[in-house]
Amino acid sequence: MIHVTLKDGSVKEFEAGVSVMDVAKELGAGLYKAACAARVNGEVCDLRTVLDADCALEILTFEDPDGKKAFNHTASHILAQAVKRLYPQAKLAIGPAIDDGFYYDIDVEPAFGPEELAKLEAEMHKIVKEAYPIERFELDKAEAEQLMAEEPYKLELIAEHAEGGAKVSFYKQGEFTDLCAGPHLPDTGRVKAVKLTQTTGAYWRGDAENKMLCRVYGVAYPKQSELDAYLTMMEEAKKRDHRKLGKELDLFDIFDEGPGFPAFLPNGMVVRNELEKFWRGLHEKAGYVEVRTPQIMARRLWENSGHWDHYKDNMYTTVIDDEDYCIKPMNCPGGILIYKRKPHSYRDLPIRMGELGVVHRHELSGALHGLMRVRCFTQDDAHIFCTPEQIKSEILGVIKLIDSIYKVFGFEYMLELSTRPEDSMGSDEDWEMATNALREALEANGKPYKVNEGDGAFYGPKIDFHLKDCIGRTWQCGTCQLDFQMPERFDMTYVGADGEKHRPVMIHRTAFGSIERFIGILIEQFAGAFPLWLAPVQVKVIPVSERHLEYAGQIRDQLHAAGLRCEVDDRSEKMGYKIREAQMMKIPYMLVVGDKEIENGTVAVRSRAGGDLGVMEPAAFLARAQEEIASRSLESVFETK
Repeated sequence: MIHVTLKDGSVKEFEAGVSVMDVAKELGAGLYKAACAARVNGEVCDLRTVLDADCALEILTFEDPDGKKAFNHTASHILAQAVKRLYPQAKLAIGPAIDDGFYYDIDVEPAFGPEELAKLEAEMHKIVKEAYPIERFELDKAEAEQLMAEEPYKLELIAEHAEGGAKVSFYKQGEFTDLCAGPHLPDTGRVKAVKLTQTTGAYWRGDAENKMLCRVYGVAYPKQSELDAYLTMMEEAKKRDHRKLGKELDLFDIFDEGPGFPAFLPNGMVVRNELEKFWRGLHEKAGYVEVRTPQIMARRLWENSGHWDHYKDNMYTTVIDDEDYCIKPMNCPGGILIYKRKPHSYRDLPIRMGELGVVHRHELSGALHGLMRVRCFTQDDAHIFCTPEQIKSEILGVIKLIDSIYKVFGFEYMLELSTRPEDSMGSDEDWEMATNALREALEANGKPYKVNEGDGAFYGPKIDFHLKDCIGRTWQCGTCQLDFQMPERFDMTYVGADGEKHRPVMIHRTAFGSIERFIGILIEQFAGAFPLWLAPVQVKVIPVSERHLEYAGQIRDQLHAAGLRCEVDDRSEKMGYKIREAQMMKIPYMLVVGDKEIENGTVAVRSRAGGDLGVMEPAAFLARAQEEIASRSLESVFETK
């Protein structure tokens, strides 16, 4: 008998040689039906894996990232099987699972279009219905090459994977066999709902020197209702696409002459400036001082910080007076130089140093995406220099500050503790100390969090904040990183109470992350209909006819003087047209003025969402609008009172 320790800590006995699938079946029919893969002693594996010794076991469902990955990977094999059935001349490359589904790269001419996708999807449904068992087996290099003799891309992969005599693993389902490391579902029938979404071009191995392949994307779910919900969300996302709304609302643009370098238009600058004003006010209250560090600094600085060794492929460089310089991809080395300008005592700490710093990072052109992935952006950075005893309170202060920022925009968020990556620097002891410090702060904070193994920064572990928007998507924005390495590399010190020199601890953190990206997220969160305090134009005064222009101008001037962003629509258009256009431009309030309004000294108030709100005196409208702005309300005070 063997002892199997389950996720809840309970221990159960089974006969040696039992499969994970049989264990899942014994634990419950519901779990067995939902199971996608397993984790045995921390290693992800197939449900068909045999257990022959005491072990720790987790049964992974679609809700677990690794379970979802196995599910989507199986869906990619079902796509490949459908391709070979319908287009046997096509050559298969790779078909991995990705965060939101899967894709397969295929060498086929002409490339697949919408008609071919419909045929492939129908064939995939047949394969699912046939519920083929999925079987894993291994071959040596010669046998593997013989099996894949007609698949040139697979042969290239076999040559790599079979180095040193290693065996090559395959998965078979029905008549179809594919080279793969796995894991996969037990059978094709578990992929109940699948949809092919689009095709794009992709170079083999991402190298422009290689052939362009046809990449087919898809999504898959255990239930049709889940797929339907996802597709509905994607339709809603299309309506909210910040790139489309950014142009329609004159917020930003990205020109062909500067891909990845966004230009903010006057309306977008209003949003940006309001966010920065909000940020500065909060940080001043929280005891931060603001700095600005140079845009370009000598390469030797980045070598000392470790960025050159770990990040040089993402950095832009130049030469000045025969010396190599780098355009900064991060703000932290500049903050360190400011700290080192003069000696510090323990009485000076913590020093909280904020910077709205512009950074440049080289992103591949295929990765660029509106404001979400750019080559130049502004980080709302801060660097806190503190004593080891202050770590916990400072981390908790950062979490509290970021929480207060996200609440203003109505965001829920999830916390994630990211641990040491493979490409990192520093001792095991430092990393363990830093990770435990973050874990203790998270425990004291009291909110649930997940552990994301191996996703920390190269210099230290971090807490990441994942925002959830109004249609269920998540975005990684804020981060709080604990760093013992930079203070060591730059020989940073402070004089302690004992009169001796000590090493400070450095905390790196952002709340927005990137102001550009955060604006993109806000555009999609609000579908361009910003709350009043952020709206580029807060009020549009609409005269019924030309004779009402003078009164409209007086109303505008009154609101302007009180600090509202207000415009008059003085065009010779019908009132209904002007109102519709103001609504399309997502302007929060429209004040219609005609003969009655002039006679009574009033305005007819309309909102973009609630329509006609009635007639009131300008001073009454102004007071309520100012209240809405001051509170940074997400709802109209006129409709909630």
